[in-house]
Amino acid sequence: MLLENIKSREDLLNIKPEQESALCEEIRQFLVKNVSQTGGHLSSNLGIVELSVAIEKVFDTSVDRLVFDVGHQSYVHKLLTGRMDDFSTLRQFGGIAGFPKPSESPCDAFIAGHASSAVSTALGMARAKNLTKGNYRVIALLGDGAMTGGLAYEGLNDAGGCDEPLIVILNDNGMSITPNVGGIASHLTTIRVRPGYYKLKKHWRSFTRAIPLGKYLYNIVHRFKEWLKHKMLGMNWFEEMGFLYMGPVDGHDITRLIYLLKRAKEAGRPVLLHVLTKKGKGYEPAENNPDVFHGIGKFDPETGKTQPCSKPGYSAVFGQTLCELAEKDNRVCAITAAMRKGTGLDGFSEKFPSRFFDVGIAEGHAVSMAGGMAKQGLVPVVAIYSTFLQRAFDMIVQDVSMLNLHVVFAIDRAGLVGEDGETHHGVMDIGYLSQIPNLTILSPSSTAELKQMLRRAIYDYSGPVAVRYPRGCDGEFDGVCEDSLFCSGSDITLVTYGSMLNNVIQAQRELSRQGIHAEILKLASVKPYDYNAVRASAEKTGKILIVEETLECGALAGRLIPQLLSDCPNVKYRMMNLGDRFIPHGSVEKLYEFCGLDPKSIEQSVKELISE
Repeated sequence: MLLENIKSREDLLNIKPEQESALCEEIRQFLVKNVSQTGGHLSSNLGIVELSVAIEKVFDTSVDRLVFDVGHQSYVHKLLTGRMDDFSTLRQFGGIAGFPKPSESPCDAFIAGHASSAVSTALGMARAKNLTKGNYRVIALLGDGAMTGGLAYEGLNDAGGCDEPLIVILNDNGMSITPNVGGIASHLTTIRVRPGYYKLKKHWRSFTRAIPLGKYLYNIVHRFKEWLKHKMLGMNWFEEMGFLYMGPVDGHDITRLIYLLKRAKEAGRPVLLHVLTKKGKGYEPAENNPDVFHGIGKFDPETGKTQPCSKPGYSAVFGQTLCELAEKDNRVCAITAAMRKGTGLDGFSEKFPSRFFDVGIAEGHAVSMAGGMAKQGLVPVVAIYSTFLQRAFDMIVQDVSMLNLHVVFAIDRAGLVGEDGETHHGVMDIGYLSQIPNLTILSPSSTAELKQMLRRAIYDYSGPVAVRYPRGCDGEFDGVCEDSLFCSGSDITLVTYGSMLNNVIQAQRELSRQGIHAEILKLASVKPYDYNAVRASAEKTGKILIVEETLECGALAGRLIPQLLSDCPNVKYRMMNLGDRFIPHGSVEKLYEFCGLDPKSIEQSVKELISE
């Protein structure tokens, strides 16, 4: 076994070239075995094995800065940088993260959970190296999907126009950006990246500068060379931006990859290495269904089969309901940002292809486009994960809410999402959306309420509406509550919304056994909220506890309590939320305990408030 003996970079460097293919096969077997037990991002990591080994051989990532975009393709990097023995804890509470994490290892240069930012971050590091006289290389590794985001082009535009020796590796595993023209491209790339090529080019430039009409001669030769190259290979816009372009290259040819990475390391200028890989490489179920194995739960490694959910989740119910509404109303359109299947819109895309728009990893564009559609009479429904919608905040303000346009935001993964951790928890949307004028925020507590609220959002409102719902399936509550008063009581008022209702119900039930009768108010709308119901209940019980699965800053309690105390100054109150911090990865149940939002913690807070 080769992999089990790699505990350091020195061990990896001792792997002989003829052993590299065997090592890559062992890594794939290790990934399938371990991810089948923990869940995680599999197909993207299977596709990047050879490239990751080559990078770790050519660069010392404990010193050199490897910036991922996005970090779900970092598993092989983690394996080769001393974390193989910890893989049984991958994405588990207290274990190693599924994304790069600088606090976890000095080999992780930067956290990476959202796409398209790697080139910008890496360029910042390259410029810092120049200003501080640092001695390290900077590499940005991005997937082709990141190229659908505008930020990637902002970074490339700036990087290509400077002289910083930055290396950008484009892992192209599905979208062909430039054509693979075979042997000619491979041969010319080999010639152009050799050190001798640059020496010859430098001497030619010096020679032409020293002779009469040398500049004129140099320009003629340069134009002829560019004409010949473009005639044979076609226009390459990476080169037009200022990069030395290498590729396309077979991303599973490790010998070739190591050779080109060494040449890129010696180039002394911005380089873009275009690598062609296959998602799911080496594991047939993942090769055949790369989308399914992109982010997957536990599965049988022999067959690739997963355990199906016993009931449809929020995303599936959203997609099904939207299809039903679109059948009756041809104004209804669906927009998503590279999350067709993740948001439950795969069925909609098949039934209504002309009214379905996947804009790629471009949330800002999605929202602005929705504004344009709404202005012209359509009813666009924008389905984006809560954490990703953060990147479109300005467009929600400027291009939708300011004009009071009827755009429906279907905000998936609201609240804690579990094992993906701090980059993916949807815990900020209440805060950043509540401050926007004209915008209504609805928060269903069950899939049945999601159906109802989606219909209301489309037909009962004329301005922007956000319907936010969690990942997963129904909890204990699976019905519909038409009124804010969910459960009557006399000792204390418990105010909550969304799926947090399930924990509050469990706490209320235990309190009732102990003789404490809590009244539960379930708010269907977070903005505006039913203040009259809250005030009436608080006046009756004299005590109020507001339980929210959101960060403290921007929580509903921050608006509700001052208003309530102005009208009822003698009411005792307490707020429970996620606090002012980023929440780590782990199962949602474990994170509820960690954050003090589990039923037992709610029960304890009620007792403390009553005893004051």
